[in-house]
Amino acid sequence: MVTAELVDCAGLPPGSLLEVETRNRQYRIECLGGGNIRVSGHPEYCPDPVPGRILQSGVIERGHHLHLLLEDRRPLTTSRVMHMRVQKQ
Repeated sequence: MVTAELVDCAGLPPGSLLEVETRNRQYRIECLGGGNIRVSGHPEYCPDPVPGRILQSGVIERGHHLHLLLEDRRPLTTSRVMHMRVQKQ
């Protein structure tokens, strides 16, 4: 895995994995293609992988909040992103 400051998930090939560490949690995101993801890491909303989307055009940036839409119905805003690691498929 490679450390990154900014990641455009929409531009990553399907199967790519992201480890996103926020101030409060560690998320694991699998890019499925077309802006779709599978995410886990929040003990209440996604303890096991659930389908979702990254809002803000699919961009994750260190120092910013991550905005997700889980299962096409549940918005989730994380604390600020501290570190990201990417493994391209």
